[in-house]
Amino acid sequence: MSAADFLLSPAVQKIMQVLYAAPDQPFSADELARQTRQEPGEAGQTIEHLVKSGILARQKAAAEQPDTVKLDRSFVFYGELRSIALKSFAAAEPVRAMLRSKFKDSVVRAFVLGEDADNFIELLIVHGAVTPDETAMTAACKKLSKALHRHLQVHVISVARFNGLADHDTLAAKLASASAFEIIAPGDTKAQLPAERLGLLQSAKKKLAALSLAQHRRESR
Repeated sequence: MSAADFLLSPAVQKIMQVLYAAPDQPFSADELARQTRQEPGEAGQTIEHLVKSGILARQKAAAEQPDTVKLDRSFVFYGELRSIALKSFAAAEPVRAMLRSKFKDSVVRAFVLGEDADNFIELLIVHGAVTPDETAMTAACKKLSKALHRHLQVHVISVARFNGLADHDTLAAKLASASAFEIIAPGDTKAQLPAERLGLLQSAKKKLAALSLAQHRRESR
């Protein structure tokens, strides 16, 4: 099964989204069908295909109990497929769509910083002149978390704070890690940057120039 086949099938994406949220948890076919809102027959065919591909491992259950499947960590492309999923349907695409639709006037940049051992997805959101409404952002992330079957850890900072990140800052270190990637770049939304504030020296020079001009005009009269 190629990466393209893996990504292009919506049925596969729905099932893998649930499985990557709990990579060591076994699921029955009925459980996966229910959580992905698919017909049992459709879910069963997809699961069988994934088992034959080596992506899932089947586990025989005790008498009168349904068999279960779970991700096979020994699969040669396990890490690559998990990374592809995180950078597409399992995180990047739905987060990007949510931010662009609900916070297009405030979010300037956004990054997926990675995922931890507890399968939390960590996000960094950078806002411009307009600060996202905290209540609305919390509600949107909570709803998305439920859809992704993953917990989201979200940092929201200003573009000034982002531009001023020092090397020793925890967020700067996470941004520099191999697991971090950008999902919204400058110009992807309608968000405006805050007006630049003049430095004290630049402001003083501007005022002095204005005073000199006024003095010159008075003397010319």
